[in-house]
Amino acid sequence: MELASKYDPQDVESKWYEYWLNNKLFSSKPDGREPYTVVIPPPNVTGVLHMGHMLNNTIQDILVRRARMEGKNACWVPGTDHASIATEAKVVNKLAEQGIKKTDMTRDEFLGHAWDWTNEHGGIILKQLRRLGCSCDWERTAFTMDETRSKGVIKVFCDLYKKGLVYRGVRMVNWDPKAQTALSDEEVIYKDEHSKLYYLKYRVVESDCKQVEEGNVMHKDENGYYAVVATTRPETIMGDSAMCINPEDVKNTWLKGKHVIVPLVNREIPVIEDSYVDIQFGTGCLKVTPAHDINDHALGLKHGLETIDIFNDNGTISEAAGLYVGQDRMDVRKQIAKDLQNAGLMEKIEDYDNKVGFSERTNVPIEPKLSTQWFLKMEHFADIALAPVMDDEIEFYPKKYKNTYRHWLENIKDWCISRQLWWGHRIPAYYFVNAEGKNDFVVAESAEEALEMAKKKKNANIKAEDLNQESDCLDTWFSSWLWPISVFDGVNNPDNEEINYYYPTSDLVTGPDIIFFWVARMIMAGYEYRHTFPFKHVYFTGIVRDGLGRKMSKSLGNSPDPIKLIEKYGADGVRMGMMLSAPAGNDILFDESLCEQGRNFNNKIWNAFRLIKGWETADIEQPEASKIAVKWFDAKLKEVNADMQEQFKQYRISEALMTVYRLFWDEFSSWYLEMIKPAYIDGSAQPIDKKTFDATIKFFDALLKMLHPFMPFITEELWQQIAERKDGESIMCATLDIPTITSEESKLAADIETVKQIVSGIRTVRNQKNIAPKEVLELQTVGENKFANYNDVIIKMANLSAINTVAEKTADASGFMVGTDEYAVPVGNLIDIEAEIEKAQAQIKHLEGFLIGIRKKLGNENFVAHAPEAVIALERKKESDSEEKIAALKQTIEELKKK
Repeated sequence: MELASKYDPQDVESKWYEYWLNNKLFSSKPDGREPYTVVIPPPNVTGVLHMGHMLNNTIQDILVRRARMEGKNACWVPGTDHASIATEAKVVNKLAEQGIKKTDMTRDEFLGHAWDWTNEHGGIILKQLRRLGCSCDWERTAFTMDETRSKGVIKVFCDLYKKGLVYRGVRMVNWDPKAQTALSDEEVIYKDEHSKLYYLKYRVVESDCKQVEEGNVMHKDENGYYAVVATTRPETIMGDSAMCINPEDVKNTWLKGKHVIVPLVNREIPVIEDSYVDIQFGTGCLKVTPAHDINDHALGLKHGLETIDIFNDNGTISEAAGLYVGQDRMDVRKQIAKDLQNAGLMEKIEDYDNKVGFSERTNVPIEPKLSTQWFLKMEHFADIALAPVMDDEIEFYPKKYKNTYRHWLENIKDWCISRQLWWGHRIPAYYFVNAEGKNDFVVAESAEEALEMAKKKKNANIKAEDLNQESDCLDTWFSSWLWPISVFDGVNNPDNEEINYYYPTSDLVTGPDIIFFWVARMIMAGYEYRHTFPFKHVYFTGIVRDGLGRKMSKSLGNSPDPIKLIEKYGADGVRMGMMLSAPAGNDILFDESLCEQGRNFNNKIWNAFRLIKGWETADIEQPEASKIAVKWFDAKLKEVNADMQEQFKQYRISEALMTVYRLFWDEFSSWYLEMIKPAYIDGSAQPIDKKTFDATIKFFDALLKMLHPFMPFITEELWQQIAERKDGESIMCATLDIPTITSEESKLAADIETVKQIVSGIRTVRNQKNIAPKEVLELQTVGENKFANYNDVIIKMANLSAINTVAEKTADASGFMVGTDEYAVPVGNLIDIEAEIEKAQAQIKHLEGFLIGIRKKLGNENFVAHAPEAVIALERKKESDSEEKIAALKQTIEELKKK
């Protein structure tokens, strides 16, 4: 089949991806080989491909393809996440556009719409990953809410409840008013905010004013005594139950035992004392709002204070507040500040920088809220998950994330696992009235099992219709933490063939932003349910940023469309562009020009192959230069392959790509092909000897295999062209067997590096003297030719007539050094003498000006007296070097004038 003159990714990529699928080359079944298992970090089921996905999945595909070529049974499991909050929000918005409210629907009706949305928009991202070349076993595609995964999630919840690790209770939680659900601590993102600090007047009740000792008063106006409280959230004063001072705070001792009036609300509250209060913050007086701050809640419990919940679930003010009912909390903050000022109850307002918690999903400020939720006790899980990472049973790349992991586990809090949503795994708790007439519940895997449990333990007369299942669903991460186990049905069938073969998995590739959400929790689940780690290595990618260092996002409009990039540069070009800027754990400053560099490299590979296949072969003797070249490149392949093996072991994947890139571009294309290229005689290309040609095809085959994990499409296309292949054969299943380099081969590789410097020296003389490449030159080696064994290569590469050893170079020769060895090229009448003299004179003029500056500095007594000795020594060396260069140039001019 004739090779096209230009590489067209569009033709090649679709053809070979379909070939791989048709021949089930991504498919994996347990067998006798060593397994290599990777589970995809499941993207949102209705999501689309972004640059972060591109980076993450390119790395996974590189690792999987490499393992497959090493003869391992590679299994890459794809799948998607049901993304409770994000998906439910999209469905609610879609229904709202149709004039339908979620609150007007039954749960089943809403879930019908949610499944319709998922079926319509779901799986797009997995199809997009095919465009990238991802070699997933698509027949294994899992979904966190499919039947197998759902059954496993419910089973684990019930098991943990039986173990006493899951509990239900009233706790202060992070509340998302937009999604109207509780969040875990890890789902709260703290941002720096330019806020205001409001200083409010809490007037001392009139009856207590009589007891005030004048010498100790802090605040007084025409209306009497008052205390000042500094707060960033004046809208919460309707929930105040007390004012608190530190008993050690001298400036506020006058308030001990007093009562104050909540401004605007006019509710009388006590002044309590507790060492919790920071004397240095604000005025040292703290308003206590037990329903809306976790620390205030603790004070409320300790001092028996009333809890007044002033917020509705949607962030509006509730009836309990008595003021501003039904208004949004942020609107109330602005209005109440004005009202306090108008009422003379605002002492002052200051600018204030603080950190505010935002919902990771909806990007609205979270609201601390007392709520009945389900929690998972985490101390047990932290205990089993910390040591494996710290002892490198599970290895992190880069290592710096071990400390991040350790800090979180050592300060872990119980995980709030319930969400006030309908889209997700419904919590399998069933409520009923027991035989004593009290509200009760059981936890069971099914309603039938729950009924039997309720009858046996609580109420023998209960019926199925008397059971009410918990309306909350589980946090999405509660299904994702089981992912490496559940994709092989290891929860429901813990001893099945696949879980025993594929688990633990090999490598996990993910972003450091979900180290707590997902990585740590998978480790916990792994040790809890499989008694071993879920993966051996974790490779943390960086965050993809634009040229200005900003995180790529839709809102900033700085993120290119990955599919459009693939259409423009080809999948291999984009993969290479991503990896060229992707060291492990470091952020990626993405530049589209890197994709262009990737496309150019594709063209380089393509053109090199066309060049080689265009040569005619003949049964002729192998030239000495070609013989040396073949031995050298064979050694170079071994040397570079060993480097790449080490780089892969350390997960320095971008370095491995650069290593093979340089091997192909610099060593193979620029040097090896030039060494063996057949000559042109009278404008006609001569044939190449068969021995060299066969070796070159073998090298090209090895290079394609080394490149394949990074650039799967072009390597498959050219590998299929190299030789006749059987139907179903693929480079992805071809092994790369390169022996270890010997000491003799290492010496050869090092010698050729010196040979390249000699050739480069000759080429520099040509350029400097404006001598055409077609002019045949002579090379003089001064004293001794240490590299005479490689004369044939040097003669061919530098277009020489001969290499002669001389005692000293001839007068008309232009010299250069390689290490400590001197070489010279006689140029004779090949140069323009007048032009050379002018060039030398211009250099002398420049150096003399430079020398004047140095001597002026060295003649400065102040400089010489105070400058460090090393600096003075450096300046003296510059002076002597300049003098030597001037002298040499003057001698060159004299020699040129004699010609």
